Amino acid sequence: MFTSLARENLALTLSAVGAGLFALAGITWGLWVDSLVILFDGAYSLISLGLSLLSLYAARLVRRPASEDYPFGMGAVEPLVIAVKGLVIALVCILSLVSAVVSLLQGGRAVAADMAMIFGAVNVVGCLAVWAYLRWSSLRNDSGLVQAEQRQWLMDSALSAAVVVGFGAAWLLERSQWAELAVYADPVMMLVISVYFITVPVKMVLESVRELLLAAPKDDALEDVHETLEDLGLNPEQVRVAKLGPNLLLEARMIRI
Repeated sequence: MFTSLARENLALTLSAVGAGLFALAGITWGLWVDSLVILFDGAYSLISLGLSLLSLYAARLVRRPASEDYPFGMGAVEPLVIAVKGLVIALVCILSLVSAVVSLLQGGRAVAADMAMIFGAVNVVGCLAVWAYLRWSSLRNDSGLVQAEQRQWLMDSALSAAVVVGFGAAWLLERSQWAELAVYADPVMMLVISVYFITVPVKMVLESVRELLLAAPKDDALEDVHETLEDLGLNPEQVRVAKLGPNLLLEARMIRI
């Protein structure tokens, strides 16, 4: 039976291997069909590979026992790494947005829509498979690092689905009386996807910064903590609670009568 640590390492390793394979496929296919969206997908997967390797290293640091230098352990590494991941993904979205605007101003770009749809369909199946496994693992492990990986793969799945739908529309346009508009399909998709997806890394960064500032856990988690404290005979109003990575920090205040 897998331990919690072994399951987390397996999930992060699978995510890294999958990201490497999809990065190679996306960049190669994107250059072949000259598509901004597919190149973005490949670049996103390449960056995901680096971030997944960072998560693997962070998972080892987080599990290290407390020491004299780090008396509370290194749980803060988890939200720090998630914040870095969010910032990098947000930067990719911004650069892709700029590329899409430039392409639109230059009159769009012709893309082999049928080949792009094939890539998108294969990617959707693969990305959803990895996302489903990471979701299954996070439900049994409650690892912030695995949950961050899960969000990355959900974004990649949605991106691949958008490629299929968008290039399907472009393929239909090429065979209609509005064929001249088909060249705008790729940059318009890139524009919409970049604007929509940037909300995900922004939320990742905000949640991580909140943890690093030792904010109280969310209401549902806080209720569980209060129930446990009451079972131990402690007054929850006398205990301050903060979540930092996989750890809960408790500070008890003694009220003298």
